[in-house]
Amino acid sequence: MTLALGKVPYSLLEKKVFTRLGVKDEAVILGPGIGLDSAVIDLGPRVLVIHCDPITEAKKRIGWLSVHISANDVAVCGAKPRWLLSVILLPEGSDESVLDEITADIDRAAKEIEASIVGGHTEVTPRLDRPMVITTAAGIVSKKRLVTATGAKPGDLVIATKSVGIEGTAIIAEDFEEDLRSRAIPVRIIERAKTFIEDISIVKEAIAAIHTGGVTAAHDPTEGGFIGGLVELAKASNVMIEVHEDKIPVRSETKVICEALSIDPFKLISSGSLILTVKENMFESVMSAIRREGVDAYMVGRVVEGSGVKFYRKSGSVEVYEEMIIDEITKLWEREKHDSIY
Repeated sequence: MTLALGKVPYSLLEKKVFTRLGVKDEAVILGPGIGLDSAVIDLGPRVLVIHCDPITEAKKRIGWLSVHISANDVAVCGAKPRWLLSVILLPEGSDESVLDEITADIDRAAKEIEASIVGGHTEVTPRLDRPMVITTAAGIVSKKRLVTATGAKPGDLVIATKSVGIEGTAIIAEDFEEDLRSRAIPVRIIERAKTFIEDISIVKEAIAAIHTGGVTAAHDPTEGGFIGGLVELAKASNVMIEVHEDKIPVRSETKVICEALSIDPFKLISSGSLILTVKENMFESVMSAIRREGVDAYMVGRVVEGSGVKFYRKSGSVEVYEEMIIDEITKLWEREKHDSIY
């Protein structure tokens, strides 16, 4: 079977990846699984939370993205990201200015979240058509404050922060700018959309929310967008999540760009947003903690018995999702590849 672009299907992960994990280690509290953002390693009263991620859906600002995307997945477990290792792969013929831009972005992003870069690897790689960065982030948290994507329970409320499609909107504005201009998207909208990349980090609001003690599960919606993130969280917790489109914020720039490209903002890579399930009696405490960090938050749905995601559209239709969502930005890259051939 030839694999499609994007994340590998859940069934293949379960068959070919999760069954091949080397020796069993009793110190591993949480290992690989669908919807699980990070590994969790037992250190006694505390745990090490560690995660790695590549940047594959963007061409520009990849150093900045690599730090924040990996750090976010540590923060949703309640741990402050402290240490980073970055692997930088450059195509043949790259100018040193490319490396300069990537490392400057890595440095600035690390300083923003107060993390240290402690290692990595840098090389010029044959047969690579664009630079790639893979970053590992790690942090430590006490066991009593540890949160994973496995803890959502029926009756919990679902909170979303900021807006959907934040990262995707920024990437499209940068990497598909010519296409947007050809569709008569105003320059002011494209330029505002580019600034969304500064909103990618969820570290401060994730940790603040989790420290209230009211969060039962947390997840960072990346590839597959907001709906994809909900599916992963639902699978990890073995529950159904019901959400309503009219309660979920979408920035005007995202709406304009998605409408012009005929893509769904709810399936567009959404780093920068945070999905939380919270105990109903702790809802106000969690919302207040997030808002004290200067971040908008919204109640968008509820956890119920069942499996998957039930998405109530404004139109009145109801969509049910249980499988991996192909990200809309992946479809854009495929469209661009097809157009370049023909």
